Amino acid sequence: MYSALTHDILITATPAYSPERSEPSDNRYFWTYTIEIANRGSTRVQLLERFWRITDSNGRLETVAGPGVVGETPVLEPGESFRYTSGCGLSTASGLMSGSYRMIDADGRDFDVEIPAFSLDSPMERRVLN
Repeated sequence: MYSALTHDILITATPAYSPERSEPSDNRYFWTYTIEIANRGSTRVQLLERFWRITDSNGRLETVAGPGVVGETPVLEPGESFRYTSGCGLSTASGLMSGSYRMIDADGRDFDVEIPAFSLDSPMERRVLN
């Protein structure tokens, strides 16, 4: 589990390798990730946009941007949270994801919230500890 707190919004990411959707012999690896967005502040907020940076183990960077998440632009009152699950495929056995959400508060002020960097690790990748 990976977490980041920005502007009283706590983002928690939990990735999981998906062997049933992966085909290592064809260099296809797939992960699901669950994101929880928790409003720890004292005002209502709404998620407007997402921006992802996805880097494979060869250093190839892909960016993904768009409105909302999984077809929604959730509104969170103080103390509320929103959870969703999505997925990511790579042609390498490991990678890294990070990004941000564009939010707006009840007063119409928009701001960015950090999505913590999280590792996409598969059982096919040999780990080296220093």
